[in-house]
Amino acid sequence: MGSRREADLYGPVKAFLELLGFVVKGEVNGCDIAAVRGDDLVLVELKVAFNLPLVLQGIERQRACDTVYLAVEAPSTRADKARWADVQRLCRRLDLGLLTVSFAAHREPRVDVICEPGPYQPRRDTKARLSLLREFHRRKGDHNVGGVTRRPIVTAYRESALLVAEHISRCGPSKPREIRAATGCEKAAAILQSNVYGWFERERPGLYRVTPAGENALKQYADVLTPPGEC
Repeated sequence: MGSRREADLYGPVKAFLELLGFVVKGEVNGCDIAAVRGDDLVLVELKVAFNLPLVLQGIERQRACDTVYLAVEAPSTRADKARWADVQRLCRRLDLGLLTVSFAAHREPRVDVICEPGPYQPRRDTKARLSLLREFHRRKGDHNVGGVTRRPIVTAYRESALLVAEHISRCGPSKPREIRAATGCEKAAAILQSNVYGWFERERPGLYRVTPAGENALKQYADVLTPPGEC
């Protein structure tokens, strides 16, 4: 893909459109490809790889034509394939068609229509919405700065685990029911038993203490903790 040029895509895309009955010409008023079939006008913008300039070109072409395609070389690297579903979703949202050109040794290049231009109504993910709202309402405060990733995100679960760790650190080894009564954390027992972050260890059956990792976490997330209560 590294040595491929936009001009390499032109021939296969032109041949593909001609098989559909279009008359095709390149570089018409700045458009990479213009194709006409009767009253139908199709515009295609070419790029070796999918990028923002290509999207902006496609949007600009929509001012002159309803049927606009973006054409790129078919993804081959792991990184390109990983984001391919997002690329298709973006094109559909913008009413842009998407073509890919596949090159293989000893074969003619192949053009595939990935999506057609046209109105797109995305399907709402109800489970994702409910999960987001549930996490939002379970959090006691706003302890994350959007876009900043210097420390792990303070989730509702992490808030609860910190609350449990703070109580044990302040009051000494404790039983789950004592922690639950003092902090109001209904999941105290599950948090201690699962020990997701490695902050707790069992001193003896039913009695837990905080590990050095937990003490470090209490310092790192000191801004999250509410004023201590009574032991």
